[in-house]
Parts: sequence; C-alpha cells; structure tokens
Amino acid sequence: MNPFSYLRATDIPTAVEGVSRSPTARFIGGGTNLLDLMKEGVTRPSHLVDITRLPLSRIEETAAGGLRIGALVTNSDLAWNAQVEQRYPLLSKAILAGASAQLRNMATTGGNLLQRTRCYYFYDVGTPCNKREPGSGCGAKEGFNRIHAILGASEQCIATHPSDMCVALAALEAVIHVTGKDGERAIPFADFHRLPGDTPHLDTNLRPDELITAVELPREGFAAHSSYLKVRDRASYAFALVSVAAALSVDGGRIKTARLALGGVAHKPWRDMGAEALLTGKPATREHFQTAADALVRDAKGHGHNTFKIELAKRTVVRALEQAAGLEARR
Repeated sequence: MNPFSYLRATDIPTAVEGVSRSPTARFIGGGTNLLDLMKEGVTRPSHLVDITRLPLSRIEETAAGGLRIGALVTNSDLAWNAQVEQRYPLLSKAILAGASAQLRNMATTGGNLLQRTRCYYFYDVGTPCNKREPGSGCGAKEGFNRIHAILGASEQCIATHPSDMCVALAALEAVIHVTGKDGERAIPFADFHRLPGDTPHLDTNLRPDELITAVELPREGFAAHSSYLKVRDRASYAFALVSVAAALSVDGGRIKTARLALGGVAHKPWRDMGAEALLTGKPATREHFQTAADALVRDAKGHGHNTFKIELAKRTVVRALEQAAGLEARR
C-alpha cells in the first residue's frame, strides 16, 4: 500500500476542501471497497479525507412525503429501518441481497453508490485495463468474461456495476444530493452513473471535489407491488449474474406504472423507458411481461462466456414482474 496523508473532517466544508488538495485525494467512509482497491494497488490515493464524523447518518422524512437518507447511513441500518421496510421494501430486499452482514454493517449509502466496477482484469494490475489505465486495452473482451456486460458496453470496457442497492434506487428514481466547492446540487439517479464510452475510467458524473451528502427517495415506494430478484452462482455473498428490480402500480388488474432496472448486465444500473412503456395500460400477465423483457434486452450483445446472460436476463425480468404482480403466489 502506498503512503498517503490523512485528514479527519468534522464538517462538510472541511471535507470538500481536504479532497480538493490533490487530484488523487479520496473520501473514506466505511472503506469496504476503497481499502480493497488500495491493498491491490488499483487505487493509490495521495490523501484520504475521513468523513465518518460528519452529521450524515440520519433517515428523515421530506416535505414531499419521501425519505432523505444520509450518506453515512450504513446498509444494515437502512435495510432494517422500519419506514424503509414498510414503504420501500424493494430497497430493503436489494440491500439484504448484497455482500455479507459484516460488510453491510460497515458499508455506507454514499459509498455503495461509488463502488468501482466488477471485473477481474480491473482488479489485476498485471493485466491491461482501460478503466484502471486509459489506453492500455481491455483484457476482458478476449478473456474470461462470464460476469461482464451485455448492455451499454463499448470497445473500451465491458465491465459491470456491482451494486444491488443501486438497482433498486434506479427503479425508485431516487435523487442524489451532493456538495462541492461550487455549492450544492441534486442529481437524478439516472444521470449519476456513466456508461463506459471512450472514458471508462469515469464511473459517475460527480465532480472531483463533490461529496455525496444524501439520497432522497420519492413518495411512491411501490410497496404493494415490487420485487428484487437476484440470480447468482451461490446463495450468499456473491455478485449478481443478473438482477432485476421490478416495481408496478396496478389498478383493476391493469398496470398504471412500471419500473424495471437490471443489475449485473451493464456499467450502470440499466433501465429502458421504452420497454417499461410497453406495460402501461396492459393487464398484468406473463405474455405482456415477456414482451417487455424481450424489449429490455433487444440490444444485448454477448462476448462469448457471458452470452448466456441474454436469455437469463429475459427470464429473470419475467419472473420478477410475476412476483411484483403477485402472480407467482397464485400458481
């Protein structure tokens, strides 16, 4: 691990000023991802700004009827919060599907949003990786790419985003609140993460000096009709091959609103508004779910080892929608 300087911030302005000292400075909260990256030599920060003493650990109701989640709320506290369990069960289930209990006790809401990509070659500094070293190449494209992206990839990178929580937040259309040297701003969740394009080393649209302060959930939590379904190689402590967050608003057997977000298939949680629109006004049936699933992955492309994900994604979408609509219970 390379040498670095350290600052424990006691307020947000000090934290923002501290991370502005160097282009390689980083915030550290729970550290569950950053410390791994440092140990492997993937990330070599010159300066760490400890934000664990900042007043960002509360879950509060908003004036609009939603919830504001502080960036330092741990994954465990968020998943087991009574309001989240009751009003946003999709989020609670997604969090509990991720990592292990020990990691959830340390990992923070803000840190979860900033997890670096899932890719063997990114973590192996002895192999080429455009994300780790722009211009060096992508070892995964012609290598072992079973876990890699089938949607939104580029010639530069086919890595996937690792978070379960973020898939649920995408479906719920959360808003990310950040503070930087230029002040505060709110970022719609759909605009927070990036696809790789020609800049795979940039995972988000955060500016270098900006600190995530909160995640805001809207009033609508789809508590009556939602499902988080994760398909993985083993039942616990494994990343998703494919995951689906499905949320429906149903009236008289017909779908008023549909939200679908996929994990494990792209560089960011994947949504397609066109595919969701195919369900609007339709009866909640397997036939219509299959149509939406086909549309959602119509542009998917396998890279050899991961081609199986295309069919797996379709089946997982259909099953998640059936669970959300309550059709599985009627079988």
